[in-house]
Amino acid sequence: MSIRKPELLAPAGNLEKLKVAFAYGADAVYMAGKRFGLRAFAGNFQKDEIQEAVEYAHSINKKVYVTMNIFAHNEDFKDMDKYMRYLADIEVDAVIISDPGILSLAREIMPNIPIHMSTQANNTNWRSANFWHQQGVSRIILARELSLKEISEIRAKTPDTLELEAFVHGAMCISYSGRCLLSNVFTGRDANRGQCAHPCRWKYSIVEEKRPGEYYPVLEDDRGTYIMNSKDLCMLEHIPELLNAGIDGYKIEGRMKSSYYVATVVQAYRREIDDYLKDQETYMWDPERMDEIKKVSHRAFTTGFYFRKPAGEDHQYSDSSYIRNYDFVGMVLGYDEGRGLIEVEQRNAFGIGDSLEIMVPGEDYLDYTVTTILDEEGRLIDRAPHPQQKIFLPLDRNVGKYSILRRKQGI
Repeated sequence: MSIRKPELLAPAGNLEKLKVAFAYGADAVYMAGKRFGLRAFAGNFQKDEIQEAVEYAHSINKKVYVTMNIFAHNEDFKDMDKYMRYLADIEVDAVIISDPGILSLAREIMPNIPIHMSTQANNTNWRSANFWHQQGVSRIILARELSLKEISEIRAKTPDTLELEAFVHGAMCISYSGRCLLSNVFTGRDANRGQCAHPCRWKYSIVEEKRPGEYYPVLEDDRGTYIMNSKDLCMLEHIPELLNAGIDGYKIEGRMKSSYYVATVVQAYRREIDDYLKDQETYMWDPERMDEIKKVSHRAFTTGFYFRKPAGEDHQYSDSSYIRNYDFVGMVLGYDEGRGLIEVEQRNAFGIGDSLEIMVPGEDYLDYTVTTILDEEGRLIDRAPHPQQKIFLPLDRNVGKYSILRRKQGI
């Protein structure tokens, strides 16, 4: 089997994250409008913003996929046909669907727009994949509960006209590819309609029905346990195995994560994929890229179901907290070549004497010590304390728009 160059697919919770994802090497992004997607609490896009996103992506030969992957109730179909016509008119590159009713409407309203079947549809076998392909689906986003061996068999028993996509990085849902009722039961927020409250991340203890008040310690810990709290998926170290399994799209989770998260994770996977495709015989994975990924907020990592069924070590029982060693302190907006200054939008306070790193799209990071800060009027200041404050810092080169300034915590 010949290896096809995979598509690196990044989350875009808003327009800035979309542009950052492309700047750091994503081939495509997935995003949602204000309705019909499964991340109702992400920033998401107004209709005119979707058009702007598509036009921007197409101007740099990139793609935009729009999620419509709720499990629809009757009232959800109100005005859905108008929304689909709009997406077809602005020529989105695909819509992501999980509900057969929405699929049937899409085939009727937007026959020329490719359909990707969401991971919510729980595709776990080749017969299911072929069934959806016969209904007009061009790509299957595989369930996360599949091993690489199973994916290889699905690839072998499906036509080349059907693409396969899989998650390679990010948070793992404890329910079968996201079909969960906990949020609905506990809070009235329907996870399958985009409003998940993430109760799997809460702390629990077990109480036996006839012994109220007696808490059973699931582990040797009287504080309770996070019994459903998964580690984060990370397959950066296993690019060859993913490619050899025949996966066409590598999907990064995280539409509610920061621009800094998107930039860091996308760049690490972009460079690792490109290195492998450049020379498969001499390729060796670069552990420094794992160090880079660990500089964004994350839980401990797991390879999920790819090599075996997850066991206790794939869960994070002690707490639901993230590992956060670096702060995102600023984003580069431009460069004043005449004065040798980068224009920066502040995201967290920093000041004179701080030791920073500058992430540069497509390059290694730069070490940088803050010696001078100018405000928008050109006045010297000691600190940049105000959110989204525009400031200028001296630098002898243009690192490019969307370069990111970060600071190690404790320094």
